[in-house]
Amino acid sequence: MASYHLSVKTIKRSAGRSATAAAAYRVGERIECQREGRVHDYTRKQGIEETFILTPKDAPDWATDRSRLWNEVEASETRRNSVTAREWELALPSEISAEDRSQITRDFAQELVSRYGVAVDVAIHAPHREGDQRNHHAHVLTSTRKLEADGFTTKTRVLDSAKTGGVEIEQMRGLWAELQNRALERAGEMERVDHRSLEAQREAALERGDQLSAEELDRDRELKLGPAANSMERRAKAMAERQGREHKPVTERGAVVHAARQARAAFRELRERLDIARETYGAERDAGQGRVSAGLAALRAAAAKERGARAGPEDMRERLARVVGRSEDQDDAPQPEGRNYARERLKEIMEKEAGRDGQAAVHKLDGHGDPELGEDTGREDRKPSVNERLKDVLNKPREKLEIEDTRDPERDQEVEKENDREIDRDIDRDPGLSH
Repeated sequence: MASYHLSVKTIKRSAGRSATAAAAYRVGERIECQREGRVHDYTRKQGIEETFILTPKDAPDWATDRSRLWNEVEASETRRNSVTAREWELALPSEISAEDRSQITRDFAQELVSRYGVAVDVAIHAPHREGDQRNHHAHVLTSTRKLEADGFTTKTRVLDSAKTGGVEIEQMRGLWAELQNRALERAGEMERVDHRSLEAQREAALERGDQLSAEELDRDRELKLGPAANSMERRAKAMAERQGREHKPVTERGAVVHAARQARAAFRELRERLDIARETYGAERDAGQGRVSAGLAALRAAAAKERGARAGPEDMRERLARVVGRSEDQDDAPQPEGRNYARERLKEIMEKEAGRDGQAAVHKLDGHGDPELGEDTGREDRKPSVNERLKDVLNKPREKLEIEDTRDPERDQEVEKENDREIDRDIDRDPGLSH
């Protein structure tokens, strides 16, 4: 499932960091820092899919040289506690293609250039070979000063100010969600991301009456593992795979994250099943089916979701069309001969709900007025069951049936009325069938 993540961090000299080192690490290159007199060589780093630099239109030519660019950034800052760069970390949807991931990242980076006039250095990373293979992400490193024809000039105070910084970042968060959702829609995916806080999403769900979504969103934000815990969990997962056993978290943070992800997965599964059931029920009702038949079809569709997922993804409309076209009495599961599952289920429900009265009702269903009489009792000692009478009719020779069909219709109506009165009397005497 697509998930939203955008975080903004700063590269501070006071924390012992430099823009040259940050850039070299993220793009996997060798950059010599002239201010520090150090060489940052990360050319052996793997998992880097694409890198590119975007600058304002009037930027000098040297801005496309990565080493020159970040050394100029360092030279433009003179204070010991200067913030030399800003990093925007983006999670990329695994549901879209690599080309689409590259394009939406480029669109986001271009908006940073246009909005703030800064230089932007982008590195798109593939998932770690030992981690979650859906973890496509991008590191977008920007200068903290505007880049103009004469080089770096004024600071981007709109992002540094306590009054305006939060508003600006929230707007960029919204833009990133919009870019992802457009790409997901183009790819034909149903999933969408939301940049709002969990509390804001929960309030919106309650306003539209979506109680299930509100319950799903009533949780804390997912705990970040951190480099150390993440490394330990990766090693434990790799060992579990080699030993052919299920991976269990080995750190406290890992256990919390694992439990949270399981809970979200359970909510998603429940929601998907409910959505399938609702759509199937509506389609069945539109097709003229009764409520019971539509309900059974909805249950079958929800239960078949897991089988459909194992078989591979398919279009929801095609699945609904097959469900609607299926006979209401059809059952995909093979049934042994001689067993009536509907009748056995009815017995179980009646016995559970009504106790002794339910047992009496079950015998009445068989045509036995006394619960002590069963199918082994001779027919001369009890009233024949409905099943036995049906068998008698079905086993009659065709010639005999044709002769009996020539009887007086008025006489048949009298017999039917008498049978109905007898059935009504039986029901009134038996509390198990009176409701």
